[in-house]
Amino acid sequence: MTEDMQALWQELLSLVRDKSYERRRVVLASGRESDFYVDGKQTALHPRGAYLIGRLFFDRLRGFGEVEGVGGMTLGADPLATATSLVSQLQGRPVPAFIVRKEPKGHGTRRWIEGGKNLRPGARVVVLEDVVTTGGSSLRAIERIEEEGYAVLGVLALVDREEGGRQAIESRGYRFEALFTKADVVG
Repeated sequence: MTEDMQALWQELLSLVRDKSYERRRVVLASGRESDFYVDGKQTALHPRGAYLIGRLFFDRLRGFGEVEGVGGMTLGADPLATATSLVSQLQGRPVPAFIVRKEPKGHGTRRWIEGGKNLRPGARVVVLEDVVTTGGSSLRAIERIEEEGYAVLGVLALVDREEGGRQAIESRGYRFEALFTKADVVG
């Protein structure tokens, strides 16, 4: 990571700690209990946070090869995909965003994916996540994306809670990267 990217990473970590991290008991989407919570949307919906996520995610996409689209399960991935796509345009290498619905559209196309018209058939895509715990949400998104005919290169997350998600995703043959781990955020 260049010195410039390292400075952006440090700034984003400060924002994640300030806007997204809470020390309290919660039940996570996975059903597990935890003594801390990370709500990545709070940082991703902050103007500076969105910019920093877009810059750092776009920089990390190079490690996945030739990426033709970014997106993931609504709602957590929506601001991440938008920020990354916008930064890609500003950097002169446009990468379209897409959204994976939790349920297929009830009328019209009945598809799982929104934004698919911006992707060629078989496009190589990366799944974006705000927070990964067990990897279940990422794997559901991958399944839906592959059902639509796209090739998933891997998963890029804002925060890895280090609770088995990386292993679950990698055991299925996908690359996994996160900007931050639990250790980074909790300190």
